[in-house]
Amino acid sequence: MGLTKTLLFTDSQNQLAALAKALAHPARIAILEILLQRSECVCGDLVEVLPLAQATVSQHLKVLKEAGLIQGTIEGPKSCYCIDRQQWLSAVGLIQEFMHQQPKNDGACC
Repeated sequence: MGLTKTLLFTDSQNQLAALAKALAHPARIAILEILLQRSECVCGDLVEVLPLAQATVSQHLKVLKEAGLIQGTIEGPKSCYCIDRQQWLSAVGLIQEFMHQQPKNDGACC
């Protein structure tokens, strides 16, 4: 969706859509699960655990970083990543708020 179209929606809707897009691949879910279990992670460690090439893991890390779910630093040839705690908690709140909405119909809509 183009930038002009996103302006037609609320900030919350755009944030939730960006978050959903970042979570929409099983490799990114796996990366998040690994990072949630550790305080930080070197990208090479992820490549050893995941059935993916280094370049593919790097691309998934980039998507997660752009979404704000992880943060990372580059130290020479190593890239260290961890969960961005503040952004993670914000994302959890956004998802919970959305998913706790109850349908108005009684299940007999069609």
